[in-house]
Amino acid sequence: MSKRFEGRVAVVTGASRGIGYFTAKALAAEGAHVIAVARTVGALEELDDEIRAAGGQATLVPVDLTDFEAIDRLGAAIYERWQKLDVLIGNAGILGGLSPLGHVKPKTWDQVMAINVTANWRLIRSLDPLLRQSDAGRAVFLTSGAAHKCKAYWGPYSVSKAALEALVRTYVAETRQTPITGMLVNPGPMRTAMRSQAMPGEDPESLPHPSELAPHILDLAAPENKDNGLLFDFPSKELRSFFQVSS
Repeated sequence: MSKRFEGRVAVVTGASRGIGYFTAKALAAEGAHVIAVARTVGALEELDDEIRAAGGQATLVPVDLTDFEAIDRLGAAIYERWQKLDVLIGNAGILGGLSPLGHVKPKTWDQVMAINVTANWRLIRSLDPLLRQSDAGRAVFLTSGAAHKCKAYWGPYSVSKAALEALVRTYVAETRQTPITGMLVNPGPMRTAMRSQAMPGEDPESLPHPSELAPHILDLAAPENKDNGLLFDFPSKELRSFFQVSS
């Protein structure tokens, strides 16, 4: 029996831990060659060991996503080796701390925007030509309910996720006549390092584990899935018509 992602190439950012880590493992288990992108070399090597022990394949890319020229080089390297990309999982993101807007340091604001927004635009810019070479290019980005709730003190994160959603909606509008689909995933409260940073007094055992979300991300990224321009809300397990793409 063939695997769902056999022969397919997938980029996963933020792959060294949390949602990215378990999504990368799940993709590899289903036959994808995973290009795992993250800053932490040791954690990437642990991921690679687990993927290879399970019979999968991975290429490690230890890079800071604020190194935008490195993102360009990544696209060139993928083209040289595979001439295409089938799946892009834009998972990497940072919280930037919680603070009144007037107290946010410019350096913190710039860093949150660079990683949560600009890096994803640079990934699209670099990898879009490769996704167009796939028979079913799939781009899935991780967002947050913070993009709409806009709670006090969550300013940089909320603004960055709202911008990310606008970015993905625009990409969907520009690619709807191609084999590419674009989707957003709202994981909700989850047992991740970012959640513990935001809510240090919360019992992590009361939250879903990232491994529970990974199968749903794979469903969205699967070549047979034709859904496009939608947001998957993990807490409710619903796909919502979040994007209004004109016909």
